[in-house]
Amino acid sequence: MSGLKLNDVIKRYGATQVIHGVDLDIEDGEFCVFVGPSGCGKSTLLRMVAGLEETTGGRIAIGGRDVTRLDPAERGVAMVFQTYALYPHMTVAENMGFGLKMTGHPKATIDAKVAEASRVLKLDDYLARKPKALSGGQRQRVAIGRAIVRGPEVFLFDEPLSNLDAELRVEMRVEIARLHQEIGATMIYVTHDQVEAMTLADKIVVLRAGRVEQVGEPLDLYNDPDNRFVAGFIGSPAMNFFDGRIEGGHVAVPALDGMQIAAPASASSQGAVTVGLRPNHLRLAQGETHVVDLSERLGGVSYHYLTAPDGARVIVEAHDQVAPPPGSRTGLTFRGEDALFFDAKTEARLR
Repeated sequence: MSGLKLNDVIKRYGATQVIHGVDLDIEDGEFCVFVGPSGCGKSTLLRMVAGLEETTGGRIAIGGRDVTRLDPAERGVAMVFQTYALYPHMTVAENMGFGLKMTGHPKATIDAKVAEASRVLKLDDYLARKPKALSGGQRQRVAIGRAIVRGPEVFLFDEPLSNLDAELRVEMRVEIARLHQEIGATMIYVTHDQVEAMTLADKIVVLRAGRVEQVGEPLDLYNDPDNRFVAGFIGSPAMNFFDGRIEGGHVAVPALDGMQIAAPASASSQGAVTVGLRPNHLRLAQGETHVVDLSERLGGVSYHYLTAPDGARVIVEAHDQVAPPPGSRTGLTFRGEDALFFDAKTEARLR
């Protein structure tokens, strides 16, 4: 297995540039997730690594070897797509071993590699079946098995769970995490689902409009985002953002009962600022400042959706089963040290 290095990687379609000078290091054996909203360039970047998209500028290296201009088959990668792309007339075993068969490997070698991949993915009971006799999750495991059999340096996953229902997505997330632990391969995984990113990744790359916004471990991005975009994208439910104003070393927040918070050291002495608070950092309190729009009671956790006096929307996470009725009023409280601050114009983090 090998690591991956991108140096100033650029992608253009004619005069339109969609990837803007990406620099990235992925260590050998690391599970790296590309995450971001639709159209941010994450799948394009993955396809460039795979060789399915031409790299306009920059350099891509796998295991220290420059693969920027190599064909996909020469790069030492295997890709698992959103669609399973299995041959319907072949059995599971035949699908998994087809790539090696086409490259002239002996049957004994193919059978041994298919048997090992089947053991890892718990597919032994399905090797004689054809894809139509499998569930969605089983088909996706076959597609992953086909990649394992090839013995690539880097595994590439392009939103592999998006076609599965919610229960199967959770099941397959566990399967992929277990697979990574067992074989220790370098894996790059593309998703728009930040929950998948948080639960699977050693390292997350947050992309927006073809640029890297921040790279880091999941909890580092959650606790210490560099800008408002990352703060709002990482975490579910999303972070609450409020308009604030710095006055005399404190930040006044009208949407939070006019509470004042100590201003960050890097902020100017006065002016507009954005205040961020995660739903789990807010608490319902006595008062009548906020209108309760809806409460979602999910058992161990509840989410209360409120409207602030200035019209701002607020989400509060609670861990009791008592919910205020819709249309009622409540107050809010929080700890000032939990607040994050962002420049109102640039959206950069103020520390």
